[in-house]
Amino acid sequence: MTEGRRQRTDDKGLKTEVGMQMSIKSISDLKVYRVAFELAMKVFEPTKKFPKEETYSLTDQIRRSSRSVPINIREGFAKRRYENVFIKHLTDAMGSSEETRGWLDFSLGCGYINQDEHDNLDIKYDEVNAMLYSLMNSWKSM
Repeated sequence: MTEGRRQRTDDKGLKTEVGMQMSIKSISDLKVYRVAFELAMKVFEPTKKFPKEETYSLTDQIRRSSRSVPINIREGFAKRRYENVFIKHLTDAMGSSEETRGWLDFSLGCGYINQDEHDNLDIKYDEVNAMLYSLMNSWKSM
């Protein structure tokens, strides 16, 4: 790509240049991976303040499920040569995203996070799910 050209990220999380899709060479080229990783880190922050009695239950579960989203995307990307395997990992990532949303609901219900924290994270996980869904449906044509 020549310098000075404008890049943007499309709704599938792919970098594009003037309407053309760029090739995906590494996991960092997938916006959905970068966003999912950032979200897992954002989930981690409030869990540091969760009560000690939640260490091996809610705290552990929400950390594991939030980290599972980018890790499943990454593992699937490593196996992308096998389309069905890649799609399976993206599906698993979406499942982990939904699991995290459920744990966020419990965190709110228990009073460990406030409504704004919950809503901001929930909206971002909805965006991740939309990117995953779009990527699953468009990967064949890439």
